[in-house]
Amino acid sequence: MKKTFPWSRRQALTVAAALAAWTLGGAHAQGAWPGTQPIKLVVPFTAGSGTDIVARLVAEKLGPALGTSVIVDNRPGAGGTLGAAIAAKAPADGYTLLVHSAGHLVNPWIYKGLSYDTLKDFTGVTPMASLPNVLVTSPSHFTDVKDLVAKAKAKPGGLNYGSAGNGSATHMNAEVFRLAAGVDAQHVPFRGTPEAMTEVMAGRVDWFFAPMVSALPLIKSGKLKALAVGTAGRSSALPDAPTTVEAGVPGSAYLFWVGLFAPTKTPQPVVERLQAEVAKIMVSPELKERLEKLGAEPFTMPSAQFNKFIADETAKAQQVVKAAAIKVD
Repeated sequence: MKKTFPWSRRQALTVAAALAAWTLGGAHAQGAWPGTQPIKLVVPFTAGSGTDIVARLVAEKLGPALGTSVIVDNRPGAGGTLGAAIAAKAPADGYTLLVHSAGHLVNPWIYKGLSYDTLKDFTGVTPMASLPNVLVTSPSHFTDVKDLVAKAKAKPGGLNYGSAGNGSATHMNAEVFRLAAGVDAQHVPFRGTPEAMTEVMAGRVDWFFAPMVSALPLIKSGKLKALAVGTAGRSSALPDAPTTVEAGVPGSAYLFWVGLFAPTKTPQPVVERLQAEVAKIMVSPELKERLEKLGAEPFTMPSAQFNKFIADETAKAQQVVKAAAIKVD
């Protein structure tokens, strides 16, 4: 009589063979990342925003560098939290990434009940660019930063400042400046930057920390007056404008940046490849020139350093939110 294996043993051999084949296939697929599968960059803001512009500049070059297509998927809403939630729930396979801004680190402190954890559900790949904010007023309002601070202190609560919304980068920059200057003024949040700049030009809002990319044309045309830039160093787009620190307000520097994030557990080789390719793109002469026209500058660092930066900046954001009592209405 022919001897046969028990069914359980035959099943075990079959499963073992299948696992071996799957393992080899998986290793091949991982080594070939990204292959021909497209990569999606989720941008949690509208098309044309500073974050979106940087994402599209990078996508244009990243696709050819990786040998596949890179598409931008705009998912705006709730201060960038809707798009972030989509990216957080995506498979950690390197095909869905998040392009967010410094506001990503503010949102945990002003939005209740987020469906994701900013620090635990994402790993930082690399920052990509810094986008300075510029302190603007109507041309006839103030002579310089010292004049603004003096007038604000002379009328506690009598002056106002605009923002593109509670917790936005324009709001955070304004609060860092206000707290450092020791002035009391009224915050007026708007739906976005264009509305805030319109009110500043009309003289109904006293000052606004506008994104350089949006304010530069109006500054050059004389419709807005640039008093200072909010960053630690001067901007090449407005070399004659001092920083707020140089203008007499120590501790008022604020860095607004746009960075690339991946869902946690994305394979480290994928993260490292993305970081290396994006870093090369950002410092290329062509992209540096295009960023400079927008008032932006390349800003990159290794993933490990970026994650340390994220942790430190998240803690700073919490302090500002608490000190300024920032809330979402």
